[in-house]
Amino acid sequence: MVRAKMVVDTVTKNRYGQEVVKFFCQYSDNPEDNSFAKTTPSGSMELTIDNEALHGTFSPGGAFYVDLTSVKKEGA
Repeated sequence: MVRAKMVVDTVTKNRYGQEVVKFFCQYSDNPEDNSFAKTTPSGSMELTIDNEALHGTFSPGGAFYVDLTSVKKEGA
């Protein structure tokens, strides 16, 4: 498993009324953030949220852990 700490950069609405949330990997002088920067990839992520019940869940500056766990292939 790989864990990244990501922060919401922007939240916008697209022309279809969906929320588009852009995240970036956290890095700062905070010791926890530095530990993530040394052990996880840097990068960004974008989510398009169609479910209106979830709109407003994310706001700029909010921090989230993102865990990436491999999915086993069927039959393996």
